[in-house]
Amino acid sequence: MNTANRQKFPRVTAIKTALSIALLLAAAATTTTTSAAPFAYVPNEKSGTISIIDSATDTVVGDIKAGTKPRGLAVRHDGKALYVSDQPTNALLIVDLGTRAVVGSVKVGESPEGVGISPSGDWIVAASEITNSVNFISTSTNKQEFIIKTKGKNPEHAEFSPDGKWLYVSAEEADSIDIIDMTKREQVDLVKLGKRPRGIAFTPDGKSAYIAAELESMVYVVDVATHKVTAQVKAGKFSNGVTMAPNGKRVYISNGKDASVSVIDTANNTVVATVPVGQRPWNMAITPDGKKLYVANGRSNSVSVIDTATNTVSKEIPVGTLPWGVAVR
Repeated sequence: MNTANRQKFPRVTAIKTALSIALLLAAAATTTTTSAAPFAYVPNEKSGTISIIDSATDTVVGDIKAGTKPRGLAVRHDGKALYVSDQPTNALLIVDLGTRAVVGSVKVGESPEGVGISPSGDWIVAASEITNSVNFISTSTNKQEFIIKTKGKNPEHAEFSPDGKWLYVSAEEADSIDIIDMTKREQVDLVKLGKRPRGIAFTPDGKSAYIAAELESMVYVVDVATHKVTAQVKAGKFSNGVTMAPNGKRVYISNGKDASVSVIDTANNTVVATVPVGQRPWNMAITPDGKKLYVANGRSNSVSVIDTATNTVSKEIPVGTLPWGVAVR
């Protein structure tokens, strides 16, 4: 545009300039939001706290007082709230992550442990060991809407399939996995495994589930379509926690007595690496980009950070006493 035209249309030029600036600011804001490193939340059973780890620096940046024995936990999809099971009070605590304080609680069955969240973000589930049940809490109302009893005794973990159609519940004292049909809202099958099944993780395509059986030191692969065991993988001693890589190529198993994490290639179901970590590794979580795996070490009172590219520990982070697991959001 020549000088005469600029003088003739000063308003148009100003609008274009303002629009360009607005678009640049919006792009910058989007980049900042999407590139922000997630936090890892670690419930410490004996401390009654949740340690907050900044995954950008792998340092503890705060602690939240949460009941007397926090165990399972899940972060709401909007990142504003954290749900934590508190075993002695038979409650699911609601933590406001803005104020980092407990703002409410929901009564659930006796001795709640594992907590999961549906892919849609509509449901929080808490497995109650003594009452052999799974409690369903709506994230929109923060109220318990219904309960499903399990046939297996002492349910610990409850995990949704990626499409939200199934809920798998590990029953420690029944050597089995309870399968709940979410459309029917009832248990429709029970799959026998080895002794003391614990952690569960699905492949991203929802075709297979990996379950660790602690007393067998074995990982079982279950075909979701048929509810049949299709493979068994020998892990370390007392395998318990299970975490799937976001791309589905690797699944990680914590081995309580070996103080290690087994890395399984899901293409051929073989162990391709074993990573030494702290004492009594328990439950774990991986960052959304799959680059870091956080392992709660119950007897070391620490979290090991595994670099998944090299399968080595990049850092050991001190946390509270008896960390139970990790949630990353």
